[in-house]
Amino acid sequence: MPNAGQKASGRTSVWLEGKVRRSGRGGGQPSGLDRDRITEVTVRLLDAEGLAKFSMRRLAAELNVTAMSVYWYVDTKDDLLELALDAAFGELELPDPEADEDWRDQLRTVAKEYRGLLVRHPWVSPLAGTFLNIGPNSLALSRIVHRVIRKTGLPAHGITGAISAVFQFVYGFGTIEGHFIARSAQAGMTQEAYFRHAMTTATRAPGAAEILKENEEIMTARGGDTVEEMRDRDFTFALDLLIKGIEAMAGPA
Repeated sequence: MPNAGQKASGRTSVWLEGKVRRSGRGGGQPSGLDRDRITEVTVRLLDAEGLAKFSMRRLAAELNVTAMSVYWYVDTKDDLLELALDAAFGELELPDPEADEDWRDQLRTVAKEYRGLLVRHPWVSPLAGTFLNIGPNSLALSRIVHRVIRKTGLPAHGITGAISAVFQFVYGFGTIEGHFIARSAQAGMTQEAYFRHAMTTATRAPGAAEILKENEEIMTARGGDTVEEMRDRDFTFALDLLIKGIEAMAGPA
């Protein structure tokens, strides 16, 4: 079954189309325009306006060119979104798995970097679930993650399960966090104000007040003066739980 990003014609990925990358001017194309520049502006627009509002016409207007000029460098909107996705993955500052560094610290570094990426760019999570993620930056991330997990001592049959446990958790955590921050901004409120508003509203729902009351002790014990601090504590604790689970399954070094 094709991915959501695939066309009925059987399109797979911009990285598999086998087409020569166009660059420079050609056929009267505007100076200063190339695929890197177009991708950079696409990322900026997606950050500013979101995935739903993005269009090739909007991009062309931002570049001050015609839409046809953009199509000289990319064939479809999906191609461009896939390029933008991989460009975002290129922001990650990843550890060297060959370095003399504990795998736990390296895993924490990669997880925190990935979480930060999802928060900075809320559009990354839906696109990561749409495309094949086989661009150079995405593949670099995958290689490093595999090498770090191999250092844990887990048996070969447990490698992919450990990767799924950690990075699907990070994906979900970062996605929800990014959406919450974006929703707060759209409402013109700080995260703290939006959180209080949400909790106050929730208590009006039948049964919700009782549940929230039961969770009050847990919320107090969690600590943190701000929403960001509370999330950081939850993320760190959850990640430590997963690392302890990997240690237990790997057995003695």
